[in-house]
Amino acid sequence: MQSGRKKAVSRGNAWVLEYPRSAAVQPDALMGWQSSADTKRQVRMYFPDREAATAYAEAHHIAYDVAEPNTRRVRPRAYADNFAYTRRGGWTH
Repeated sequence: MQSGRKKAVSRGNAWVLEYPRSAAVQPDALMGWQSSADTKRQVRMYFPDREAATAYAEAHHIAYDVAEPNTRRVRPRAYADNFAYTRRGGWTH
């Protein structure tokens, strides 16, 4: 069994509109967590394609920067590969 990213998780919406950070993050005095008064940073909008995302940004006068998604190369692996005779590297047990 292998886990990883699936298209069903994003429901086909590959393009995301995120607002950039407009205020510096300050550590909380009591807990040490990061806090900010920037509420736009919590907003994420998902779009099915690049054209829909840019059209929304232009219609609402939002300055945008397009970042192309990275492609991933998934190498299938099996649990039995841990015990193969042709395995590279030393045994840990």
